[in-house]
Amino acid sequence: MLQLRNIVKDFGGRRLFAGVDWQLRPGDRVGLCGENGAGKTTLLRLLAGQVQPDGGEVQVARGTSFGYLPQDGLEHSGRTLFAEVRAAMGHLLAMEADLRRLEEAIAERHEPADLDRYSTLQEEFRFQGGYSLEAEIAKVLRGLGFAEEDWEKPCEQFSGGWQMRIALARLLLQRPNLLLLDEPTNHLDLPARDWLEGYLTGYPYAVVLVSHDRFFLDQVVNRIVEVWNGTITEYPGSYSRYLEERERRVAAILEAKSRQDEEIARIEAFISRFRYQANKASLVQSRVKQLEKIERLQVPPLRKRIAFRFPAPPKGGRLALELHGAEQGYGARTIFSEVDLMVEQGERVALVGANGAGKSTLMRLLAGDEAPRRGLRKEGYNLQLAYFAQDQAKILDPGKTVLEEITAAAPFEMVPRVRDILGSFLFSGDDVYKKVAVLSGGERNRLALAILLLRPANLLLLDEPTNHLDLQSKEVLLEALRSYRGTLVFVSHDRYFVDSLATRVIEVGGGRIVFWLGNYEDFLQAKAASGESAHSSLRVETAAGAPSPAPVDKEDRRRAHEERKEAQRLQKRWQKEVAEIEAQIERQETELALVEAEMVSPELYQDHERWRQVSVRHAALQADIGELYRRWEELQEAGGELECMSSEF
Repeated sequence: MLQLRNIVKDFGGRRLFAGVDWQLRPGDRVGLCGENGAGKTTLLRLLAGQVQPDGGEVQVARGTSFGYLPQDGLEHSGRTLFAEVRAAMGHLLAMEADLRRLEEAIAERHEPADLDRYSTLQEEFRFQGGYSLEAEIAKVLRGLGFAEEDWEKPCEQFSGGWQMRIALARLLLQRPNLLLLDEPTNHLDLPARDWLEGYLTGYPYAVVLVSHDRFFLDQVVNRIVEVWNGTITEYPGSYSRYLEERERRVAAILEAKSRQDEEIARIEAFISRFRYQANKASLVQSRVKQLEKIERLQVPPLRKRIAFRFPAPPKGGRLALELHGAEQGYGARTIFSEVDLMVEQGERVALVGANGAGKSTLMRLLAGDEAPRRGLRKEGYNLQLAYFAQDQAKILDPGKTVLEEITAAAPFEMVPRVRDILGSFLFSGDDVYKKVAVLSGGERNRLALAILLLRPANLLLLDEPTNHLDLQSKEVLLEALRSYRGTLVFVSHDRYFVDSLATRVIEVGGGRIVFWLGNYEDFLQAKAASGESAHSSLRVETAAGAPSPAPVDKEDRRRAHEERKEAQRLQKRWQKEVAEIEAQIERQETELALVEAEMVSPELYQDHERWRQVSVRHAALQADIGELYRRWEELQEAGGELECMSSEF
């Protein structure tokens, strides 16, 4: 449906893409990965037609419709939320207006032509979902976390994160056959991410996305495209599989590069040794030509990593922190009341809930930044806590350099170590003299985390520590927290992060908190087993008020859950088989290209037996590839049926 041919693109005096070829097929779900600044967003904009290549060609199949969600710069105003989202369906609204006009015409003059036109248009309107439009809008708005009370609010009253959700709702309802999403999970809480994951898994058309959420990528995409050094490399399968395959590929390239370097060194040594000997001139020239023909291998850079460990925590009591009958609110609004919470030493507690449910308020209460309106906060023996607020990076002094900021926060005995700590967080060389004001969001978060390391603590309170961190930085922070021996209470909207760390989940919402043992996956399973939807119970409105989820029969919910799980199981099995077929096709086509390269060599035809062997192998490979493509097409047809099945849930 879309093809890049020899694409060249420069940006800011740097070449992002140098002769890139790539093909996107209908139904593909592609995750773009690569270092920050590698060109992922530029590639998305190239696909969307928002920027033009400096060389090469973007070929688009006829009838392809595009939907592009940028990272930022989204703003909607002038209409209510529901009207704004509904306006995205302009073609259906125009058809609806035509139907009303035809109804009036039929009532006035009873022309057979009007009746025929009305019947045809009505069927087309029904086929395109016109009669279920209102229900579909409601489904998408609820899934993305909008409370029904907010549907008639003017769009300009929504903050930046909710503006992004409005744009995403418009795109999903338009259902373009190529959906391009740049960080769609930014500003989404866990319930909304879970809903979007399920929606995209059942989306019947092609999706290309950038995301720093590993779990989301694993669930949604079936191919990873890595952007690096002006090229793109494709890996079949999920993000987790990509990590394994990339490691194997880089190891193979390193080994081949080592052998190539040895060969080059041997040839260069021969040339240097015999360059000035007349009787070796022809041999030297032969080696020079051989050297010129060698295509030098390029090795992907070994990724820089944040490598650190939290300081050993001081010893504390069995109970780290307690809340008894705690109530907190602002003005007339009560966030939660009658909260009893005991955090025991060594626990790893995840706070989950919709945006606005009160997670950050509870964190501030635990940190002692706010006193409860009612009730009691009690610290355990020898409690020494460190608190990373959601806006921690904002309290940094923009006028100071990185080095000045961390030095000002460091205890006297830690001052000699601040350069080492900064180096662990990728601030090396002249980077330490950058002003805080010019740092990116990820750099500011890394600096705030580095400052957190300066004082040993036996209780870490982390409110969205993974914001603005890329996938690799999240992974290393996760490893550091896994090895941390103190107590941890955290908020994160990264599903993989929560699943990997939590030993207990606290659900915040509806003015109360509920405890669940295990990680987020255990929490979802326990909710499903009790017949309660995690999404409905966690959703709260963005303004004042309390949630009012519609009652649903428990048996129906249980049956729907089982059917959805079965559909997801079949979908995953299908994705695995498609990935295996595509990997086989890639291997066979690679071998076919090598065989064809050998077939154009004149020397081959001087060796009749070798020519016969190569010809037989060429024919066999073509037959194998043809059979693999036939099987791939069968799987695509089966996949369409599975997607229809999944979309019902």
